[in-house]
Amino acid sequence: MKQSTYLAPTLRDIPSDAEVKSHQLMLRAGLIRQSTSGVYSFLPLGYKALQKIERIVREEMNKAGAQELLMPAIQQAELWQESGRWEAYGPELMRLNDRHGREFALGPTHEEVITTLVRDDVKSYKKLPMTLYQIQTKFRDERRPRFGVLRSREFIMKDAYSFDTSFDGLDASYEKMYQAYTNIFTRCGLDFRAVVADSGAMGGKDTHEFMVLSEIGEDTIAYSDQSGYAANIEIAEVNISYKKADEALKAMEAVATPDTRTIEEVAAFLNVSKEKLIKSLLFLVDDQPVLILVRGDHEINEIKVKHVFDAQTVELAAEEETKTWTGTAPGYVGPVGVKAEVRIVADKAVEAIVNGVCGANKEHAHLRNVNPGRDFPIEQYADLRLIQEGDPSPDGRGTIRFKEGIEVGHVFKLGTRYSEAMGATFLDENGKTQPMIMGCYGVGVTRTLAAVIEQHQDEDGIVWPQSVSPFDIHLIPVNMKQEAQKQLAEELYDLLQQESYDVLLDDRAERPGVKFKDADLFGFPLRITVGKKAEEGIVEVKVRRTGETLEAHKDHLLDTIKKVIQ
Repeated sequence: MKQSTYLAPTLRDIPSDAEVKSHQLMLRAGLIRQSTSGVYSFLPLGYKALQKIERIVREEMNKAGAQELLMPAIQQAELWQESGRWEAYGPELMRLNDRHGREFALGPTHEEVITTLVRDDVKSYKKLPMTLYQIQTKFRDERRPRFGVLRSREFIMKDAYSFDTSFDGLDASYEKMYQAYTNIFTRCGLDFRAVVADSGAMGGKDTHEFMVLSEIGEDTIAYSDQSGYAANIEIAEVNISYKKADEALKAMEAVATPDTRTIEEVAAFLNVSKEKLIKSLLFLVDDQPVLILVRGDHEINEIKVKHVFDAQTVELAAEEETKTWTGTAPGYVGPVGVKAEVRIVADKAVEAIVNGVCGANKEHAHLRNVNPGRDFPIEQYADLRLIQEGDPSPDGRGTIRFKEGIEVGHVFKLGTRYSEAMGATFLDENGKTQPMIMGCYGVGVTRTLAAVIEQHQDEDGIVWPQSVSPFDIHLIPVNMKQEAQKQLAEELYDLLQQESYDVLLDDRAERPGVKFKDADLFGFPLRITVGKKAEEGIVEVKVRRTGETLEAHKDHLLDTIKKVIQ
């Protein structure tokens, strides 16, 4: 490809609305251009990189025995109503009506469509197991699109779905996909972790996220410093046996605490440690009031609350709702004397509190020397808090540490969540009807591209891994008006293409400094410069990742390239 006519508009200045490196570099190197908030066009360089990632995905999925198909992006509302997700999915689902008033959605995922396809055409156990996948544009109405294509409203995703006759079969399909994902992200040159995660609106129980380690990641990974344990902070279990302090129970008493609403303010005012405080927050769990208690130095984990109650929705009560049920504003809420309709559930650490402090359900007042069980009932103790750095690892090996990560892949064991709701059954060996056992597996292709750039860049630009680089080689004649340089560049351009290298020839009439700046910004693995020694047939070869440079004669160039490109 010749650069003089190639659509790769570069920017010298960092765009003011680009917060993270990948977004900045994708704009500056001409990989993308924004159409509207959260919606982007991929220009030739960006699209070539996407195609490289898609090729890796296809190769690994096919190797794992999956079959590629293509499903419609527009999905009728009846399918989502049949599965029960039309309302449950929430405002991220882009909904529309056709000219006849029928309701549709732009697909953020395809569980409903694939389930009906297999339901209608697969009837016997003899056709199973089966895994189907597609690579397609998806749509989600993000409340706050940000970080370029890392959180956008239109994106490319690979989604796969497995159908098995048993849960043992599902385990085998899941393991194949897990390994395929490990291969995909390794081949893309990413430093990643597979972590235990929450399935969210997808349904199902067992699930892993594939997280690319990055300081700008929107998810936090809790991992052990001495084992392979890793989990999303939202789902990481707290495995601690709390011991009660050996002290006599004291009489509960009210104490004035003017203008002290936060844990820090109350602890300082009463001169007690935060571990002595009981943090009380009112939640609406499937619209029913539940008071959740955790120790003052801990934070409530809403995902764990949702799982404890097997709830569809868990929302922190608004201030007016809190006043209705407790009689006071947030900051002074406590478990003593609340209305009988309010259920009280506490984190396991609360059970060990002796002579603690909690809100008095009266503004500017707290209760001292409160004791769970004696002064207020607890319906249930459970693991309800976020894990913290320094906690013991749930697997019993090592201590928990945190890292940020970008989610690029997610694998789920759905079980019969969709097959039972939508009637996807098969006849087993005995002629008996059974629900299909399902799994689903997603790779964010556009997110993977951005994650690659986040991990592979320097102060001059992108530093592409060989496997996903738009071009293998940037061929730069310093002066196209110099005949020897022009002839040698064109000769090498033909030679390299014949050897199946993807080459971008910078045939522009630009100053050398501009060409080299663009070359560093584009970041292809190898730069070959045709300069003053062109008449001797000698060129300079530079490795983008290491900065290593060496000279090579045109007759030995291919051998040199093979040595420096792995």
